[in-house]
Amino acid sequence: MKYFSAADIQELEHIYKINLMNSCSGYKSANLLGTISEDGVENLAVFSSITHIGSSPAILGFFLRPTTVPRGTYENLKKTGYYTINHIHKKITEDAHHTSAKYESSVSEFDVTSLTSEYKNNFLAPFVQGVPVQLAMEFLEEHPIKANGTILILGKVVGLYVNNNLIEQDGFINLAKGEVAAVNGLDGYAVPTTNARYGYQRPKDIK
Repeated sequence: MKYFSAADIQELEHIYKINLMNSCSGYKSANLLGTISEDGVENLAVFSSITHIGSSPAILGFFLRPTTVPRGTYENLKKTGYYTINHIHKKITEDAHHTSAKYESSVSEFDVTSLTSEYKNNFLAPFVQGVPVQLAMEFLEEHPIKANGTILILGKVVGLYVNNNLIEQDGFINLAKGEVAAVNGLDGYAVPTTNARYGYQRPKDIK
């Protein structure tokens, strides 16, 4: 097994280092965040840091890189207060990944990919048409991370859309049935095909 000390990691070539460190944490969620500017320009960006914060109230969080350069998603959601989270699935991984390209704020990622926006129930921000899970989000608060200048964004789930065939009797969303992708590192996409569930665990009797 290859070993890297902290000093070794710091001395690595830049691209090798970011690939290594972004993939060592394991598979991450693969999502597209949809926002719209005050001028009506739609924005779409891939994120791999969506995380569950709580169920009651339903809150999700995600991390933003330092805002030392323009961040369309951040600027839009702070001004409008709303955004969407859309699960990336097998058929759209290439277009979804292309939304990581740095376009000018006047260019919508919907216009440079085959992805299509849609609007539901008068919600301000655009969803991605055809994805199996869509969430309507309202910005709650942000928490700067002093260690590296990133920002933790917290949002409230105000709407959830799930394809009917993915919801099991106990409420579990079977993402494998929807061919929902996960991200390995910065640019590796994997599509799980099965789920192994083991239920709520209780301590064993120890004799």
